[in-house]
Amino acid sequence: MTMVQCILNVANLNILKLVCQFHFTVQVTAALPVSIEEPMQSGGFVSLVGAGPGDPELLTIKGMRRLQAADVVLYDALVSRELLTYCRPGTLCIGVGKRGGQESISQATINDLLIEHARAGGHVVRLKGGDPFVFGRGGEEAEALCRAGISWEVVPGISSAIAVPAYAGIPITHRAMASSVAFITGHEDPGRPQSRIDWSALATGIDTLVFLMGLRQLSMITTQLITHGRPATTPTAVIHWGTTLEQQTITGTLDSITADVARAALAPPAILIVGQVVQLRAQLSWFDTLMTGAWQPDQERYAPVSGAETLA
Repeated sequence: MTMVQCILNVANLNILKLVCQFHFTVQVTAALPVSIEEPMQSGGFVSLVGAGPGDPELLTIKGMRRLQAADVVLYDALVSRELLTYCRPGTLCIGVGKRGGQESISQATINDLLIEHARAGGHVVRLKGGDPFVFGRGGEEAEALCRAGISWEVVPGISSAIAVPAYAGIPITHRAMASSVAFITGHEDPGRPQSRIDWSALATGIDTLVFLMGLRQLSMITTQLITHGRPATTPTAVIHWGTTLEQQTITGTLDSITADVARAALAPPAILIVGQVVQLRAQLSWFDTLMTGAWQPDQERYAPVSGAETLA
């Protein structure tokens, strides 16, 4: 083979590579699903968006984009006020948050508001703390939208069940300590005649237990676990306002945590973690270290929201 033939062969190979690369790029671009972009709807549309656990930077990119496109936002009480700054001027923002023991808007009214604003032709964002489908009543709202014939989507969020323990330095799984984890509501439907929780299975069959919204039921929860076989000495933690500047963590054992929390005068919101992984907090409490060190976070951005407003 002559030198000229070698040069031509190399040139042809490079051209073939360019053609293949171009073809691959076109094919991948064309295959991108429409759902990655803004919803393509001619009428009203509802996005059930997970706001994350409190730290505003834990909102997903898709959640941010839905807020930027929203005409109406119905938001929970525990979401960061900074998230509302993603909305356009003129966006109607309505607070519909529920807080235990306080007067709040009923779930039926929230469903009606979603349907009303969607039928008016707007893009409605239901901004929910954590993840919409993890103890967030997102399933109930989705059912109501289906019955009303309203198009909708869900934008998953980072659940406090995962993020709050992480910010407290407690990995909910660990190869040496926990191969299983369960998320349990601490506040079942009060209208239900009988609990769905199998205390015996939880007490003896799951390594790490994460209870959400359970602070007011703390004594009952710990008593049930001990009664059904969980050792009273099991490491336990309660985390208040996790992932925010007000985060506070109390640790103890299953038989001491109720008194420990009472002495600290903790109030909701808080989550309860039961399991050997709680011991790791002594070494892994990274967020506390940052908070007491040189890092000075913006106080305003980590605060919860309240009330209702139309953005100017």
